[in-house]
Amino acid sequence: MRKIHEIKLNKEFADAVLSGDKCFEIRYNDRGYQKGDIAKFKVLDDYGCETVHILNCLYFEITYVLYGWGLKEDFVAFGIKRISEDELKK
Repeated sequence: MRKIHEIKLNKEFADAVLSGDKCFEIRYNDRGYQKGDIAKFKVLDDYGCETVHILNCLYFEITYVLYGWGLKEDFVAFGIKRISEDELKK
């Protein structure tokens, strides 16, 4: 069963994710990110407070997880693609 990860994201990156320009995340792997898991973002403002942003309402499937290969120990890079709420239920 896939997990839903709620991930904090600075607003400066949120717009790039929304537009599709940024289709990856680099994160400390304290959650055991796996291909097929879901990322749900909480967008933060410049002061670290959750802010209103359309990205807060969207879901992204983790499409690929990369370990090692120049990443700091215990960090991963993972690919994301936007999915609908119907796809989330599958």
